[in-house]
Amino acid sequence: MQNYMPSLESLESAQSSPTQTERDMAGRLTAAETLFRLDYPDYCSTGQLDDLRATDYSRLDRDQHTYLDYTGGSLYGDSQISKHSELLLSNVFGNPHSTNPTSVAMTRLVEQARAHMLSYFNASPEEYVAIFTQNASGALKLVGESYPFGAGDQYLLTFDNHNSVNGIREFARSKGASVTYAPVNPPDMIIDGNKLSSYLDLAQPGHNALFAYPAQSNFSGVRHSLEWIAQAQAKGWDVLLDAAAFVPTNRLDLSIWHPDFVCLSFYKLFGYPTGVGCLIARKRALAKLHRPWFAGGTITVASVQGNRFYFHEGAEAFEDGTLNYLALPAVDIGLRHIEEIGIDQIHTRANCLTGWLLQELTALRHSTGAPLVHIYGPVTTLNRGGTVTFNFYDPDGAFIDHRLVEYAANRVNISLRTGCFCNPGGGELALGISAEELTSCFLIKPDRLTIDEFRRCIDAKSTGAVRVSLGLVSSFADVYHFVQFAQTFIDKKV
Repeated sequence: MQNYMPSLESLESAQSSPTQTERDMAGRLTAAETLFRLDYPDYCSTGQLDDLRATDYSRLDRDQHTYLDYTGGSLYGDSQISKHSELLLSNVFGNPHSTNPTSVAMTRLVEQARAHMLSYFNASPEEYVAIFTQNASGALKLVGESYPFGAGDQYLLTFDNHNSVNGIREFARSKGASVTYAPVNPPDMIIDGNKLSSYLDLAQPGHNALFAYPAQSNFSGVRHSLEWIAQAQAKGWDVLLDAAAFVPTNRLDLSIWHPDFVCLSFYKLFGYPTGVGCLIARKRALAKLHRPWFAGGTITVASVQGNRFYFHEGAEAFEDGTLNYLALPAVDIGLRHIEEIGIDQIHTRANCLTGWLLQELTALRHSTGAPLVHIYGPVTTLNRGGTVTFNFYDPDGAFIDHRLVEYAANRVNISLRTGCFCNPGGGELALGISAEELTSCFLIKPDRLTIDEFRRCIDAKSTGAVRVSLGLVSSFADVYHFVQFAQTFIDKKV
């Protein structure tokens, strides 16, 4: 099948037609925003974010970026970099695993960041421990490799999960535990509550059971119920909550919700630093974990001749080697940055922009009346966050390759993301790829399968989608420009 790729001339004319001046374009944008503000009056309460974008994030508009990949990674403010740079240039910091002056200075900042992390999520230090990791995936691996799976134990997870959550199944299976997937119902991509409830009954007294799910899908943007945490725990499950896509635009209050394990990456929350994430763990759940090895920094005593070792208690037992210690003060700075703005203000803005974007995308039609896009997940803001995933279709209902959409967006300086976003379960269900089709593909080349070979096997079906996501300093202009870009695909045939 030959996929349609709109001409670069048609795309660029949408931005700067010879017959349309920049003043005309600005006028149309202003008129559209005026109507938008009437429909979404709560947006007017988020004006501080426009001021922040004009100062701390001025490079966005200076370089004419339309940034729509906040679920991939948030953006950092100039002030974050300045404060971190000033801290490093004004002090001498050493490896915190010592009691010398430079080490003590660094240790103080590491522990300050750790305490701030718990405070930000309203997690009592009497109940929770904050463990620094490389990222959310590193936090998930810590749980997966250390959880005491065994014969008769259960690992329950939803189809709608990041691959790093899916990967825990390999630890479970290798130790004889059962692995069960709870289904997601297309097209809204909501987890089937009745089936989930029946699966929660699988936990048996005297056996370990771990239930993992995302607070917000990184594929569809669906927000899954936090009430499942207590429901699962009441039936004997430990609950692992993937909060990586949720916390950038939503408040997670761990004094209200009490998951046993929470994972996240800081760059998705405030852009900088990268390479630092965390596992927030309840102390009683952490005590169940058994690490398969020890490393520098994790032990109090280790002996070669005596053939023994003793772990630290708490967070240090899970922080292998030397922490990325010079980056950790930037975590403290980033948390203060978000607190000064207010996560509720960020949530309100993302919610308003998402509502308008869904409204406009679902209204786009070819001249035949056929819809231009198919959205995966709810088409309103009910039960969803600021991530919208979809595919473009031509007037005859044939999909337009998502990779070509990304290529076209790149040419007009729109940053979005395409693929299955490391969430194959959500993608397979949304795109209608059956288990039988997948099995037949995997039998062709059981040892190694490239993405292009997989695409040829699936044939006319899409193996991915287009994802736009909103966040910290998204503006109406961002979603407006994307809708203008989307309109260039109207009446274009595969």
